[in-house]
Amino acid sequence: MAAARSTPALKVAPTRHPWRWVISAVALVLLAQFVHGLVTNPGWDWSTFAKYFTAKSVLSALQVTLELTLWGTALGFLIGTALAIARLSNNPVLRVISWVYIWAFRSIPLIVQLLFWFNLAYLYNTLSLGIPFGPSFLTFEVNGVISGFSAAVIGLALHQAAYSAEIIRAGFISVDPGQLEAAAALGIPRLRQFRTIVVPQAMRSILPNATNEVISLFKGTSIVSVMAIAELFYQVQVVYGRNGRVVPLLMVATVWYIILTTILSVAQFYIERHYAKGAQRTPPPTPWQRAWQRLREVADIGSAAPRGATR
Repeated sequence: MAAARSTPALKVAPTRHPWRWVISAVALVLLAQFVHGLVTNPGWDWSTFAKYFTAKSVLSALQVTLELTLWGTALGFLIGTALAIARLSNNPVLRVISWVYIWAFRSIPLIVQLLFWFNLAYLYNTLSLGIPFGPSFLTFEVNGVISGFSAAVIGLALHQAAYSAEIIRAGFISVDPGQLEAAAALGIPRLRQFRTIVVPQAMRSILPNATNEVISLFKGTSIVSVMAIAELFYQVQVVYGRNGRVVPLLMVATVWYIILTTILSVAQFYIERHYAKGAQRTPPPTPWQRAWQRLREVADIGSAAPRGATR
């Protein structure tokens, strides 16, 4: 026992990672070179960028882009939810129709779909509402109802629905069926089962992929420029077609896309945090909470240091 007590404590040597610091230094040098090039290279023409970044025409086009994204997302996920439910139903007709729709709209390029809806009047001059294979109650001209903006919304929404249907279906089937069996045994109504059991758990797997789809749709609205709709990318093309300042105008569109994508990513983080409450009793702190906690720790250490010195 005495020999064991006299044995000196082992000194733990910290693990050294010299290559980690070397790689970090190289990365910082490359980043500094990139930033230096952005600041000093006259080709970026930041004065032109600042002139058009908040120009009225650009902001108006940005509003059109946001409207296309909003309508395409809302209608796309609404139709996609119906398609997902149809694919999971016991009705074979609904399952086949849903599968064929998803297969078709995922197979056809988005630009082809948009151009098809834009030229719908070539196939149908008029559309009517009434009894199938029977009399019609309302007839209207296609060109007078489906404008370029409406055609873009229809194309984006139907295209988005095919992808969102599979995302939503994957979220639904990720829920343990044993929980629904237990809820049914307790006599919980099916609508309440769906609202309180299926949706909160399915959203954890739906949200990341759904946000990716929304971001892709937001950036994909630039493709409607082929239909001469004055969205952000089209308006930027019009401006640099007049003044020849291609790079700074492309940077105007790029920065706006980055800003709004960042806002969507932040919203995704907080929505995921909300739906993570059921899986984690105490959700992890947000980046702002971690930064504030770190500042408080540094402040506590700084205030405790003089007290220790006086002792």
